[in-house]
Amino acid sequence: MAFNGEIYNHLSLRTLLTTEHVETWRGHSDTETLLACFERWGVEKTLQATVGMFAIALWDTQERQLILARDRLGEKPLYWGWHNDVLLFGSELKALKVHPAFSANIDRDALALYLRHNYVPAPYSIYQGIEKLPPGHYVAISLGQKRASVDLIPFWSFNAAVEAGLDNPLQSDSKTVVDTLETQLDQSIGMQMLADVPLGAFLSGGVDSSLIVALMQKQSPRPVKTFTIGFSEDGFNEAEHALAVSRHLHTEHSEIYIQAKDALNIIPDLPRIYCEPFADSSQIPTYLVSQMAREHVTVTLSGDAGDELFGGYNPYQFAPRLWRKVSKVPGGMRQVAASSLKKLQLKGRAEKLIDILGCRNREDFYRQLVSHWKTPSNAVISGNEGPTLLETPEKWPAGTRFEEWMMAMDAQTYMVDDILVKVDRAAMANSLETRVPLLDHRVVELAWRIPLDMKIRGGVGKWALKEVLYRHVPRELIERPKKGFSIPIAAWLRGPLREWSEILLNEKRLQQEGFFHPTVIRKVWEQHLSGRADHSSKLWGVLMFQAWLEEQGP
Repeated sequence: MAFNGEIYNHLSLRTLLTTEHVETWRGHSDTETLLACFERWGVEKTLQATVGMFAIALWDTQERQLILARDRLGEKPLYWGWHNDVLLFGSELKALKVHPAFSANIDRDALALYLRHNYVPAPYSIYQGIEKLPPGHYVAISLGQKRASVDLIPFWSFNAAVEAGLDNPLQSDSKTVVDTLETQLDQSIGMQMLADVPLGAFLSGGVDSSLIVALMQKQSPRPVKTFTIGFSEDGFNEAEHALAVSRHLHTEHSEIYIQAKDALNIIPDLPRIYCEPFADSSQIPTYLVSQMAREHVTVTLSGDAGDELFGGYNPYQFAPRLWRKVSKVPGGMRQVAASSLKKLQLKGRAEKLIDILGCRNREDFYRQLVSHWKTPSNAVISGNEGPTLLETPEKWPAGTRFEEWMMAMDAQTYMVDDILVKVDRAAMANSLETRVPLLDHRVVELAWRIPLDMKIRGGVGKWALKEVLYRHVPRELIERPKKGFSIPIAAWLRGPLREWSEILLNEKRLQQEGFFHPTVIRKVWEQHLSGRADHSSKLWGVLMFQAWLEEQGP
């Protein structure tokens, strides 16, 4: 068995195994426990019994089958596929590329999807013939079996958790709901704090990270080690807020401030850290804070997933209201108006409103909201987007309101393929393990039982999480506009990153490589440099692909 990850409840599984059978244990690792579970209980029961994050490859000598499995929420990656009749699999594409059967053919359709999202969405990878195994699934592959005959087998379903939660909501008063949530969070955090190595937490001073740290400190006899990153640009700096939370909770706090030169120094390493193109610019501070944390600890807890599970992102508040207003105008009239207005080539908010007018339905509206390039096929040569979850209604949870549907989509797309990828790869590049207590599947299932009005209340998200947090941290330390873990990439592209960008976006180079239409890319670049538009998110996607191609491409 090959295993990447952590089984947080392995001690209770070991106790259960010992009760059921006479076991002789050689050591204390979760790997030994997991293997014993597979031997005694089989694949399905074992996977359903685990609480943890994992990518697993298991060879069944009796059935002569290879089992590949990925954790419920996709915290750990697992790539797989056939090249030249050879099955390849691994946690990183780099592991597959060293095999002589591997063919490094870039999937142009996946590249078009990448430009839309700034990540390659599952099940695609940047290479033809290689896929990502979906979260909560496993495959059983017999000797000689080919891809066409292999079935994806779910052992847990996010949609089922959504539907079960909506069908069986918590009926209690607000205080009881908040009590229930805190109890489950305490249990999940306590379980993930078990480690035989130094442990700490990322702290931005926002709701999610502050909550995780507060509940860690509640259970820890010693000050929790916390880590944050600051920026020289005031508009992007939250380090002082993190420090205020740290002082209130009495944590052992470390911080680092970065400038443009620090970003310049790390950018050449990004294509090595991320094995396929990845363009969330907060990957830079994430890497740097992971680097700092690794000087003190081996494991960190993070507050990721709070927005997707508890309604934190701004679109969950404004998008339903805006769509209700826009949809009062008949669809045909909207699309005619949008088509006429586009000819005016308006920019900024006006351009975004025109895009919304042209949407056919609320799902199309959401797709516009999450798109960086609205028509990536115009930029990618011979690139036509394949279907993703957003275009597959039969894979959507039933009975959701627009807010709930967006949260479910984000949790299964953006969270898995952007947020978790960003943090996991940045941390692992520094030999740091990250754990995400909010992605304990029991927290996820409970979150979907909490009524929507206890998530989004008064036009503000994460109400229930905040109520837990305010029991431990004063409200005034938390309530402020959210800045996120971002960097001033738009200004940097016009300044200290301009020369690097010009090299990668050189028209002759683009023409020779043959992936992008040079005139389209250059036009966007020149508009950004002139200050007429902020195309930083579009350009960062192209730049990260170009840098990746230079480092890892065929």
